Amino acid sequence: MAARLMDGKGLAERLRAEIAREVRQLGDVGLATVLVGDDPASEIYIRRKHEAAQEVGIRSIDHRLSADTTQEELERLVEDLNADDGVDGILVQSPLPEHLDEAAVVQRLDPAKDVDGFHPENAARLYFGRPRFVPATPVGIMRLLEEYDVPLEGARAVVVGRSLIVGRPAALLLLHANATVTITHSRTVDLAAHTLEADILVVAVGQPNVVTAEMVRPGSTVIDVGMNRTEDGLRGDVDPAAAEVAGLITPVPGGVGPMTIASLLRNTVAAAQSRR
Repeated sequence: MAARLMDGKGLAERLRAEIAREVRQLGDVGLATVLVGDDPASEIYIRRKHEAAQEVGIRSIDHRLSADTTQEELERLVEDLNADDGVDGILVQSPLPEHLDEAAVVQRLDPAKDVDGFHPENAARLYFGRPRFVPATPVGIMRLLEEYDVPLEGARAVVVGRSLIVGRPAALLLLHANATVTITHSRTVDLAAHTLEADILVVAVGQPNVVTAEMVRPGSTVIDVGMNRTEDGLRGDVDPAAAEVAGLITPVPGGVGPMTIASLLRNTVAAAQSRR
């Protein structure tokens, strides 16, 4: 029997409606984005974030810097945004050009405006189970699991991927929800031995079909974070045939992607509420 599809698009639309009401109550919410260089994918991501922000009434403040911007110039802009009372959230689009120290830029952010959740202070808060801002994709994943009443306490969760953006924070959120969590990665021996044990399988590596149908436990919940552009169109990290094995699965597109944007907007509103 085919898996039930987890409708991230529909859930995200409902969340955006809630966020729009909160923005109207606040009166004004400002999200500043910083894009350095002209990476095409980053251009698309920034445009989508602006469109989503405007849809819910969040004021977008768009900063575009040339690819030869210096570390000092970028950090000065971040400091200016930190001090600007009209800015509630700051998002520095990754990746930055190779000559820039991204970690140093993130550390310059005011943690109270770090709506991406990448600042070391926000990462530490998550580690200690007292999160303020958490990266948007893991937050979206948890909201999807909640929406579909997926039991977490005592469940065996396997996360494929250990990035700071998805894998590690997702694992911590699942751990705080009392799941038993295993993190796997490119150096894991016999990946299938782990994935076949998973009640909840989160795959976030950016590689098409890294998890095949044969690697999925029957009836499990599969969260496919991948968004890979291939000759056959947009594909996830999980073989689409896994939908014949899993109990619940996120489609690509229409699963995790819309939830990521909605969660970023939610973080921005939370930042504005906290600053008020």
